[in-house]
Amino acid sequence: MTDYYKVLGVDHNASDDEIRKAYRKMSRKYHPDIAGAEFEEKFKEVNAAYDVLSNPEKRRMVDMGVDPNDPSAGSAGASGAGFADMGMGDIFSQFFGGSFGNSQGPISRVQPGDDALAEARIDLKTAIFGGNVSVRLTTFGVCKDCSGSGSADNSAPEQCSVCHGSGFCQKVVRTMLGQMMSSMPCEHCEGHGTIIKNICQNCHGHGRVRSIREVGVNVPAGIRDGSRLRLASQGSVGECGGPAGDLYVDIHIRADKQFTRNEDDLHCWITVPMSWAVLGRSLEIDTFDGAQKITIPAGCQNEDTITLPNLGVTKLRSKDRGNIVVHVLVQTPSKLNDEERALIEKFAKLHDSSMKQVQQHSLSEQSSERKGFFSKLKEAFAG
Repeated sequence: MTDYYKVLGVDHNASDDEIRKAYRKMSRKYHPDIAGAEFEEKFKEVNAAYDVLSNPEKRRMVDMGVDPNDPSAGSAGASGAGFADMGMGDIFSQFFGGSFGNSQGPISRVQPGDDALAEARIDLKTAIFGGNVSVRLTTFGVCKDCSGSGSADNSAPEQCSVCHGSGFCQKVVRTMLGQMMSSMPCEHCEGHGTIIKNICQNCHGHGRVRSIREVGVNVPAGIRDGSRLRLASQGSVGECGGPAGDLYVDIHIRADKQFTRNEDDLHCWITVPMSWAVLGRSLEIDTFDGAQKITIPAGCQNEDTITLPNLGVTKLRSKDRGNIVVHVLVQTPSKLNDEERALIEKFAKLHDSSMKQVQQHSLSEQSSERKGFFSKLKEAFAG
């Protein structure tokens, strides 16, 4: 038994709309005028699958394990679905191909385009202040040769001489009830009901071609890594003048050599000699707003912090900014010459003379939490 669901590439629980969309896609893909004469059998197979799955009764037979196109299926399923389960409209539809109340009509040539997805990598400065970047993507664009009409001479499509504009044709099929008339998309016009006489050779009548283009993206200040921006109508152009889909751009922020971001704050670490920490010192550090002066207070301890307010990341939907937090790392000299050692020993005699022995004690809760926070923060950022 033919797996009609597999032929169209849909799930067994697919909706009628999903089946219809799959058929349109497959019929365009394997149409002999587009794919070549060698795909004629595949094209017929796709049409046959749609003929079965678009018909509720035939689909019910398939789900029961009966192939409605199998001549021997007429004697099968006598106890299954039959006239008893069908309304009068269904019976007429089976015999007369939907001529009694079937709402099927020609498939429009104008189809909406698909959405597109791209990635943009920006530096931290752009994330802080916002800016414009461009992304390169490959999508369907309007065919310039026919201006999206699909016709080489821009003439209007003519009515199909086979289906007379209905988009569907009647065909005799064998079912469990015997020979019946069934309605299926017209193979001559692919269900459109019209024919483009002079097809554009560049787009093969679809009105669009694949193209590579650059799209400008306005990145808002304060954007976060992993954010997704939506650009309306910047995706793939639809067939024969159909509206374009949307473009979604995923934003990734490159790591900065100087600063690490935490929410709206920027963190950096500076290493200073022990003498600066003891005596205090003023110095400048580079920021995204230029050089900024900071003062290391006398008696500064290792992992103390200095905050520069309103120099961090711009907050989304606000003009306010976070802070820059400078972490001070005090460097203890590992090698001393004779003069340096003499000075340190003299300092020790003056400063440490009151300390008779080492006092052993546990860290206070506040001190432990303070040091633990900055140590963990540094390790987290460094990792």
